[in-house]
Amino acid sequence: MTGDAVGAASADETSAARRGGAGAAGRALRIGLTGPIGCGKSTVAGWLAARGAAVIDADEIARAVTAPGEPAHDAVLARFGAAVRTGDGTLDRAALARLVFSDPAALADLEGIVHPVVRPRILEAIAAADAKGARAVVIEAIKLVEGGLAALCDEVWLVECRPATQRRRLAGRGMDPAEARRRIAAQGDLGARLRPHATRVLRTDGHPDDVSSDAQNLLELALAERGTEPTG
Repeated sequence: MTGDAVGAASADETSAARRGGAGAAGRALRIGLTGPIGCGKSTVAGWLAARGAAVIDADEIARAVTAPGEPAHDAVLARFGAAVRTGDGTLDRAALARLVFSDPAALADLEGIVHPVVRPRILEAIAAADAKGARAVVIEAIKLVEGGLAALCDEVWLVECRPATQRRRLAGRGMDPAEARRRIAAQGDLGARLRPHATRVLRTDGHPDDVSSDAQNLLELALAERGTEPTG
């Protein structure tokens, strides 16, 4: 929806989520997966899932909490009105995206509605992954650092690619070039801002088979460094 929906972590939330099971050694390795739009975060998350990692997609949760019948759905419609309402009275997500990615104040208002209801679901998903004995849990979020979720993670992985690759991928999703430019511009130099927080950087410009192998090798390395058995 907005490319991510997370809020700042409280000290109590951070402490509880870090504890997870019986201390760090008794819970999943927490990997925060972040990076600019169109750089392949979801694809990388899928490769890690294939190696047994539990994946939590912040954007997917944001869509769930703004579905018809959810309180955030009505709150968004109340704030943005007819401009984002479909003929049947439900939320027009495409119209909402166009509005907020061209208006920082509108984006801030949207995040103020969505963040408070998304964070508890992310924390529940982390706890569920630990309860199931997952070796690794991946939190995929564009605003992983800005929203405070990085504080819950053992590692932060930054997924990057060249601007030309980024634009080509967005076009491949059927995104209008002007809309792609707006979304990229709205993020600014996100990669540079995130790099100081990154534990590992994964470039995704190469052949998918090579990048997949790189991602899975990074996972095994991270698990080995933590003293955890491989996921698959």
